[in-house]
Amino acid sequence: MDEMGINRVLSEMRALQARSTLPAAAPAPVAGTEAPQRSGFVDAMRDAVRGVNDRQADAARAADDFQLGRGDLATTMLKMQESGVAFRAAVEVRNRAVAAYQDIMNMPL
Repeated sequence: MDEMGINRVLSEMRALQARSTLPAAAPAPVAGTEAPQRSGFVDAMRDAVRGVNDRQADAARAADDFQLGRGDLATTMLKMQESGVAFRAAVEVRNRAVAAYQDIMNMPL
């Protein structure tokens, strides 16, 4: 899928979200317990993207420290590999979400 196709799909997703009139469903609190925090797909994705960003920032700091002689090679390489794996996983999740969206949009009514 090319860049324009991805942008088109994302804009369609945003338009559908803007048109949605369904209220957010909150679970009923159980007597004697605190009300649970609301969480959803958007919150999970936001946390995942922040986690990937944090790993990339840690890897960049480790590389800078290594270049300045303050870090060791093994730690730097480990952080860089962790960052790369996290990024590839995030891209794969995005690709599958876009594919699922396309499957739903192509379903006959």
